[in-house]
Amino acid sequence: MKGWWGRVLRIDLSKEKISTISIDERILVDFIGGRGLAVRLLWEYNPPGVDPLSPYNNLIISSGPLSGLPIPSSGKLVVASKSPLTNGYGDGNIGSMASFHLKRAGYDAIIISGRARKPVYVFIENEKVSINPADHIWGLDSFQAEDKLVREHGKNVGILLIGPAGENMVRYATIVSQKGRSGGRPGLGAVMGSKNLKAIVIKGTLQPPVHDIESLRKTAEEAYKKILEAPGYDYWIRQGTMATIVWSQQNSVLPTMNFREGVWDYYENISGDLMEKLKVDRRACPFCNMGCGNVIRDEFDELSELDYENVAMLGSNILLGDLKKVAALNRMADLYGMDTISLGNSLAFLMEASEKGLIREKIEWGDFKTVRELVEDTAYRRGLGAFIAEGVMRMSRSLGREALDFAMHVKGLEVSAYDCHAAPGMALAYATSPIGAHHKDAWIISYEVRTDRLSYSHEKVERLVYLQDIRGGLFESLTVCRLPWVELGLDIDYYIRLLGDATGIAWTIDMVRVVANRIYTLIRLFWIREFQGWDRSLDYPPPRWFKHPLTKGPFKGARLEPSKYDSMLDAYYELRGWDSNGVPKPETIEKLGLTSIVGSPGA
Repeated sequence: MKGWWGRVLRIDLSKEKISTISIDERILVDFIGGRGLAVRLLWEYNPPGVDPLSPYNNLIISSGPLSGLPIPSSGKLVVASKSPLTNGYGDGNIGSMASFHLKRAGYDAIIISGRARKPVYVFIENEKVSINPADHIWGLDSFQAEDKLVREHGKNVGILLIGPAGENMVRYATIVSQKGRSGGRPGLGAVMGSKNLKAIVIKGTLQPPVHDIESLRKTAEEAYKKILEAPGYDYWIRQGTMATIVWSQQNSVLPTMNFREGVWDYYENISGDLMEKLKVDRRACPFCNMGCGNVIRDEFDELSELDYENVAMLGSNILLGDLKKVAALNRMADLYGMDTISLGNSLAFLMEASEKGLIREKIEWGDFKTVRELVEDTAYRRGLGAFIAEGVMRMSRSLGREALDFAMHVKGLEVSAYDCHAAPGMALAYATSPIGAHHKDAWIISYEVRTDRLSYSHEKVERLVYLQDIRGGLFESLTVCRLPWVELGLDIDYYIRLLGDATGIAWTIDMVRVVANRIYTLIRLFWIREFQGWDRSLDYPPPRWFKHPLTKGPFKGARLEPSKYDSMLDAYYELRGWDSNGVPKPETIEKLGLTSIVGSPGA
């Protein structure tokens, strides 16, 4: 078997037991790797209904057959678990040298269970695996802790770790790497913290199993060249995802004032154009030749790596119109190990709750000094920070009915940075994302603004399913970055060819889409298993987009229409082979080869 090791490292922190399990080749072909392998392992090893912060919830670190190989943007890993934020399936990808080293350590994935008696970190060097005391790094921020681990183990390692937010089990704490790379929005850092696990350090020295390395290198060389020759390459290098601030303003989707509006008068103060003038460095994940990590000096002259999502959520969404101050908040989130999207949502929710008199505290929009204090308090769960650390779903439930209408989340995961009053396709993408409201699986809004913007057409739903299959199925399972394809138009065929070079299997796009539907269906079954009383209301976007129309911009007066949204959701279920409640049909389960895994429905 080529492309995979067929081995998973299993670590039980409670018993201090380390073992290796074999993975059947059929499983690897059926789920490819990354997200696919992660949900397959969670289904098998997680007890149904487990508390996400209990020792019995498993944390999965999963690579794909292309992870860490010398091909475009392959330095990615998937981290997955049952989410403490949503209580459903949660995952995220992270760009890190840990991808390179896990691939060379001889494992396709790591399963971590249990809870250490005292803080620990795990060190993996091929077959040598140890659980080590972490008293000297527990309590340190993610930058300080990484520096210490590098001094102990050298620079030639991959490190995944948590900051104080993970230690204190903030529900949207993330896993951090390389001082600014962060993954696992649904609280994967909190899962690590619940296990008293501060870090995972990996050093791999083995040669990955590749079917045809010469063909792979030749295909990769072609792809790298295509990226450099792309018409948009120079502009991408200048601004990266930060160009989206102006794009979102122009298209009336820039999240403003807790998603009340899609435009903001002061957008230029946080724009990619301004970032370009302030930029002092650019960072990239391993094997990437189009690095998107634009670095500026923040309000306190510290380095902060920016992208669109964190700037929009900590800028326009809380009405903070100073890029250096936004960068300071972003750096704090990276130090503490918190998701900037959920943090920006939670702060905006708090500001609106204060404005409406639903809380005693007075929190003004754009108040940088107060927000800085709140961010630190959130990481340590102090005072009002303990409330913010719960995320907007729980915050809104504690405040009552009115607050539910402006709580911007789906299934408990806060909405990322695109307003959808006038974007029904993107609203459906958020609602049907397998982890909650995230854009990673289908950035259909870029397609939507170029077509019949306000339509609820079947064609738009078909496009959404296609994008999910490619973005959330193919890329999240290979596991490589989607941006060469998304931003610079690298032909998807390169990835199919590279997958064939790695595995020796003659893959086609149709075969990959079947795998993608298998993955999405198993993730949906995982949600249903964890939620007693599942119904289609869980696939609805936030009430604000239905109830509170835009009051500004070119789409003034726009809001989502419930009956038309329902027709799109019905069409989505039909294309996936799920029933009118969003539950996979028995014939779909059988057709996708999942019956032997999940059992017969109703049995």
